[in-house]
Amino acid sequence: MAGLSVLQKKAVQATGTLEVTSSAARAIQKYLKDHGAAEGSGLRVGVRGGGCSGLQYFLEVEEAPRESDRVIDKDGVTVFVDPKSLVFLQGATLDYASGLIESGFKFINPRASRGCGCGESFTPA
Repeated sequence: MAGLSVLQKKAVQATGTLEVTSSAARAIQKYLKDHGAAEGSGLRVGVRGGGCSGLQYFLEVEEAPRESDRVIDKDGVTVFVDPKSLVFLQGATLDYASGLIESGFKFINPRASRGCGCGESFTPA
């Protein structure tokens, strides 16, 4: 799997962070509530091999951070990012867009050189 080998090759230390917009924080809060997440749960944001461009974003509810996670607090919600994913997400912004045709989370990632039409996968710069 090409995406996984890219993750393994990029084993450098991330020094930045992921920005979470206020609209994304509100959407995360609603999502956690609607899905019965336990008190103190957060949203894991990460990158894994897959998708049509090599790497794929993922979002998962998680009860607590892992020891090595970067923990981001924004407007009462918590986001967890593992160190390998942070290499690809540092400097990126997680936003939430709501429109007539579609609504959902959107990554604005300066570390992506190319993305697919669906916006769920990318090729790192």
